[in-house]
Amino acid sequence: MQLIDIGANLTHESFHHDFDDVMRRAKERGVVQLMVTGASREGSTHAVALAEAHPGVLYATAGVHPHHAIDYDDATDALLRELATHEAVRAVGETGLDYNRNYSPRDVQLAVFERQLQIAVDVAKPVFLHQRDAHHDFIAVLRRYRDRLPGAVVHCFTDSGAALRDYLALDCHVGITGWICDERRGTHLRELVKDIPANRLMIETDAPYLLPRTVRPQPAHRRNEPMFLRHICEEIARDRGEPAELTAANSTATARAFFGLPDA
Repeated sequence: MQLIDIGANLTHESFHHDFDDVMRRAKERGVVQLMVTGASREGSTHAVALAEAHPGVLYATAGVHPHHAIDYDDATDALLRELATHEAVRAVGETGLDYNRNYSPRDVQLAVFERQLQIAVDVAKPVFLHQRDAHHDFIAVLRRYRDRLPGAVVHCFTDSGAALRDYLALDCHVGITGWICDERRGTHLRELVKDIPANRLMIETDAPYLLPRTVRPQPAHRRNEPMFLRHICEEIARDRGEPAELTAANSTATARAFFGLPDA
């Protein structure tokens, strides 16, 4: 079973002390390639450096998360445009809208989202998207750009069936995390995941966040890591009523095609 984690925050400080062990455990559990998420100026630069240090295994996105939109300026835009041209960078983002916490004002989030979509259009790379409690504005902006983007994946999808149908109608890909394993708030995904075409479904950990609650035993440190991608894949397979090997093969092929990754 070969797996690709399309969203891992490997630049997070919690991985600094045991990064090599994290990578080894991921490999032992079948994770052969990973996309390192860039979510800020510094984080995107670090993500690219990690990817360049691990060619063929790690790749990167470059972008600014809506939480950090307030820090976005012309220098940030120039940096992202430069990073987006790197061979290791396979998508622009993480970008989008987050009205759940509003760490950045909504009007600023909207402007920064559009600037990053324009970068993706200009460099002809897909986008890695974040949306929380902002679907109406998010889908309105995305619709204006979608036909000029080579691809779009709504990362860490946790929304409703109506939102899912909107994304599929725009020919978007959908990323599913360990949220689907959360009996408190993610059980609706166990039905919705059946409706995602195999060639639109990708899987991710969002490590170190969103440790699947069904992992047993739960690690004392509560840190999620890419080794648990297999656990997520197996849950998705059960919900879709198919063998885990088929879910893995399809999601891996879909991720390779979307991000333009070579065989591992």
